[in-house]
Amino acid sequence: MIQKEDLIIRVAGESGDGSNAAGEMLAQAAARSGLHVFTFRTTPAEIKGGPVMFQVRASNAPVRSMGDFIDVLFAFNQEAWDLNYQSLAHNAVLLFDPETWSPPATFTGVAYPVPIGEIAAAAGNRRGKNVVAMGVVAALFGLGLSRLEDIVRAKLGKKVEYLESNLAAVQASVAYAKSLRKVDTFWIESVGECQRYVMTGNQAIVAGAMHAGLGFFGGYPITPASDIMEGLASVLPRIGGGYLQAEDEIASMMACIGASYAGKKAMTATSGPGLSLMGEAIGYASMTEIPVVIVDAQRGGPSTGLPTKTEQSDLNVAVYGGHGDSPRIVLAPGSVAECFHLTAWGFNLAEEYQIPTIILTDYSLSFRTETVDPFDLAQYPVINRVQPEGGLAPKAYQRYHVNGSSISPMAVPGTPNAYYTATGLEHNEYGNPSYTPEDHIRMSEKRWRKLDPLRSSRTYVQRFGDPHAKIGIICWGTTAGSGRGAIHLAKQEDLPVAMLQVQMIAPLPVDAIQEFIDSVEIVLVPEVNYQGQFAKLIQAELGVRVHSLVHYGGTPFSRLAILRKIHELLGIDEPAVH
Repeated sequence: MIQKEDLIIRVAGESGDGSNAAGEMLAQAAARSGLHVFTFRTTPAEIKGGPVMFQVRASNAPVRSMGDFIDVLFAFNQEAWDLNYQSLAHNAVLLFDPETWSPPATFTGVAYPVPIGEIAAAAGNRRGKNVVAMGVVAALFGLGLSRLEDIVRAKLGKKVEYLESNLAAVQASVAYAKSLRKVDTFWIESVGECQRYVMTGNQAIVAGAMHAGLGFFGGYPITPASDIMEGLASVLPRIGGGYLQAEDEIASMMACIGASYAGKKAMTATSGPGLSLMGEAIGYASMTEIPVVIVDAQRGGPSTGLPTKTEQSDLNVAVYGGHGDSPRIVLAPGSVAECFHLTAWGFNLAEEYQIPTIILTDYSLSFRTETVDPFDLAQYPVINRVQPEGGLAPKAYQRYHVNGSSISPMAVPGTPNAYYTATGLEHNEYGNPSYTPEDHIRMSEKRWRKLDPLRSSRTYVQRFGDPHAKIGIICWGTTAGSGRGAIHLAKQEDLPVAMLQVQMIAPLPVDAIQEFIDSVEIVLVPEVNYQGQFAKLIQAELGVRVHSLVHYGGTPFSRLAILRKIHELLGIDEPAVH
């Protein structure tokens, strides 16, 4: 039996038929057995019905992207085959339910019939098709086989009436798989168990916010950010925090600003349409220098767009959205672990620089699960806003005092002799409305100058790959995982490629990016939007020419798509299929 470096399995069917749940349980079982996992899913925008799929990529080494081709497809119905067969590897394995459909004669790979309904019914659990599918896949390919019953117990431990029948379904599915004559060569199992978390991006954001000291959350439901709101609704009130489901995104944002003005660390979470509605309030937070964190889980747009597909097309509105000169910090995690990391540091930056901070994730990152090593919380100190020292004289407090750092002490209401008005009007150093050119110039420069240290910082960039590369890839957000995957493939061909992952989009760390550009001959910027928004931002800020590679079909970049572009830029033949 040949053990692959990794294995990519996709379970596909109809919303409500259990195919998605089968994939989720399979990923959990693989992770608990010690494998690294990376998942990807698609769901319909409709409330009921529509095609779904759940993909699991598992390996004994860290995985950072969804991969390129499907090794194993479990198609619950004919439509699942029709929508997914073009993504199959040349030696792929197909599992199908003969009670609902059969593969076409043109399929030349290995096909195993799996009558999931019949197996479930024989085990006394007619509704256990998803458990049967999970068990058959695990038994045929080794993926988390040792942990199947643990997953069922964890999922149904409190529902004793369902537990026994589901455990019986697991045993029946494993027995059925072992009765098949296995003629494919796919097999993957863990080389050793270890302690890791299995989290989605949204769950990691909740954890990062709680560690940072979140005291108030105000939100309005919107896909794909709603899980953040629901997660905080269950934990924040338990520790004395404030939680508000407001009537819309505008009210959510203003409630967060009010809570932060009162001294609480505050956050909201939304997607593109909601971020647009928050534009004026974000400008108000910039003007009043009130820290607040906004998570924007991007989805396909414009307008309502593609609510259940992924895209990186909110960059422009995150960086520039709003009237007037409205400074903000914009961060972009590329993995589940980075969702925790940049949320924790996003709060620190918001507090330290007294500024709205936007965290740009996307649909794929919001819902995908990854194995994550335990966080060393000592690496995440909690930073709080600077406050005025005691003993202030009456009428002496200058909320917007212009000093060397341009960051002035922010008083909590009730601090003796430290009252001020947080007005959206331009103001002087005391916070009193002022319309003079002198005060507008002084305050504008103060609001922007305080971000200067971040422009020269190298904290939020990471370089990977060949130190003497000819081609340099610059990635942001979730495309960074695919970029690193492309570097891995390029290294196998001895191609000189490096990558810079930029985690801070605004203010742009221009010194680090320029240094990277100067070290290579050709610069490629892949991103999931039509316009090449980040490529244009780099060209505008640094005055350089880059090659833009865009993808806008609602799915993440594949490693192979980036590798093909690398071949094109180097003037060599198309890469062989990996």
